[in-house]
Amino acid sequence: MVLRALSVDDSDINLEVIESFAEELDLEVSSFTNPAEALAYSEEHEFDIVFLDYVMPEMNGIEFLKRFRQISSTVPVIMITADDASEVRYNALNAGATDFLTKPMDAAEFIARTRNLLRMKEYQNLVENRAKLLDSEVRKATNEIQEREYEALILLGRASEMRDTETGLHISRVAYFTRELAIGYGLDADMANLIYYGSPLHDVGKVGIPDAILLKPGRLTDSEMELMRTHTTLGFEILRNARSKYMVIGRSIALTHHERYDGGGYPRGLAGEAIPIEGRIAAVADVFDALSSPRPYKEPWPLERIVSYMKEQRGLQFDPRLIDVFLERVDDFHKHMQEHMEQTM
Repeated sequence: MVLRALSVDDSDINLEVIESFAEELDLEVSSFTNPAEALAYSEEHEFDIVFLDYVMPEMNGIEFLKRFRQISSTVPVIMITADDASEVRYNALNAGATDFLTKPMDAAEFIARTRNLLRMKEYQNLVENRAKLLDSEVRKATNEIQEREYEALILLGRASEMRDTETGLHISRVAYFTRELAIGYGLDADMANLIYYGSPLHDVGKVGIPDAILLKPGRLTDSEMELMRTHTTLGFEILRNARSKYMVIGRSIALTHHERYDGGGYPRGLAGEAIPIEGRIAAVADVFDALSSPRPYKEPWPLERIVSYMKEQRGLQFDPRLIDVFLERVDDFHKHMQEHMEQTM
């Protein structure tokens, strides 16, 4: 591995001396008499060590060092000066100098100090690389855990749908719609992804609904509808003790995705922003998918009828802002619906 040094001095002779000393250490030296050019060069190239003259006419060593430290905070810098006064050293140290050499330079001292600093830099690089490797391994392990968690969420959601007339395609589409609505509403990417991965659990409570009701081809009686509505609280109870952040938000969605913005929904009759945003979003996504899909008791609605219904329910069943987002993206939603009617997630 080639080690590279930056040398800055307004004297060509001093630069030549440094280059000759550096040959003993197999250092590849880039030399500059102009500090501004050296700074510009250092922005595009990496160095293992810097040799810097203290007194230069256009830009002194202290000013150069302050600017260089904005580029690199870790590269060792040896300040070279003919003035051995304490004040000079304090100023240099405060500016970020690592070590000092006094003119005229002694070759043995130059080599010893430089070798020590290069060894220190090598150790520092090893520590940084190990930290990066560990960080990479942690991220990899975390991603693997998240992937398994996502898979579990999807499988759990599909398990609930298998007992219904709907399919895993329904939860896939609803998940897509929820993320797009969340982003359009202005939620950050993390929250949008939480809702995306939590939304497959919106109907998990249906595992507790009797088949006679769940699979009934016609309309439900009032008593049957009351029992069907308990799938919201059943879903909440199933996920009550979950600690996964995705299941926690899935629990909220399961409980609140049938609440209405005007307070006429169930199970708690929540209204407006008392309904969690994830529940409001899931409500729009779930209804759009249900209206767009065939059911044993109905044909899919045409897009124009769906749009008309959603507009009518703005501020009643649905959050007005979410309906505005929905209307902005309805063509994309309709296209996604058509493309994913026969595909798996």
